[in-house]
Amino acid sequence: MVVAYIRPDKNFAVAHEQLQHINSYAIANNLVIDDEFIDHTSQNKRLHERSNVTKYFQSQEGSVLLVYDVWVLTTNMEDLIQMFSCLLKNRFSVHFIKQSVVMTQESSAMLVLGLMDQLRQRLQSDSKRVIGRPKGSRSSSKFDVYINQILTYIREEKSVSEMARLLGVSRSSLKDYIESRELKQVAFGSLVPEAPKDAEEQVINTITCPK
Repeated sequence: MVVAYIRPDKNFAVAHEQLQHINSYAIANNLVIDDEFIDHTSQNKRLHERSNVTKYFQSQEGSVLLVYDVWVLTTNMEDLIQMFSCLLKNRFSVHFIKQSVVMTQESSAMLVLGLMDQLRQRLQSDSKRVIGRPKGSRSSSKFDVYINQILTYIREEKSVSEMARLLGVSRSSLKDYIESRELKQVAFGSLVPEAPKDAEEQVINTITCPK
């Protein structure tokens, strides 16, 4: 089972941005997504308050989990330790798209600690305390609900006019959406750059120690 886990947050990346990268990564790595879990619970909720998430993960033992970045799982360090521990205990293979690394039971402790430290640094960053939508992020669109359908149509080489007719939407608006979301690149897996051979080492090298 390959599961895409998405958790939108106004201060990080909204759902469609995560989904873009996950879909492109899956295509580039010949993975077929069997299920999508979009978690709308607030980032302020602690893990013990997210029973829908914990129950879902427990029911998917041994699955491949596609996640855009570490913060998607949680923005609480204590909860992250518990989530990492339980995911690995239940034989998950967790693909972190942004870092181009895969965390499994066989992963080195340094990789796991590096991923945790990246979240710690991000939470401490002054830029994450800025109110409002981050520079460069996109607002949601009425077309977001059709994104997987649109990606399928693009791979089937349907024209924008044909897609608009099938979806019952404006051709010009759909064309703008496809271009602004780079969906042609997503559909054929070209949005995600080739993973560096030393991706794990790069994560480990981001660890910072007190001076």
